[in-house]
Amino acid sequence: MENLNLGLGYLAAGLGAAITIIGAGFGIGKLAASAMEASGRQPEAANNIRTSMIIAAALIEGATFFALAICIILATKS
Repeated sequence: MENLNLGLGYLAAGLGAAITIIGAGFGIGKLAASAMEASGRQPEAANNIRTSMIIAAALIEGATFFALAICIILATKS
């Protein structure tokens, strides 16, 4: 029974990490696509849009790293 629980913990950690990475990839991709579209519509605001995009991407990556840390803790838990 102990091995089953350990195996399920590893499975949950792997699935959680995969979902986290996929979600972050889609989020940053959507963010970049929207920023490029906005820069194309208003080239004079490109610097402000770029700054906002970088800040938002950093927040997405921060949340992703936090979720991955939780998955690693879950996987190494005995």
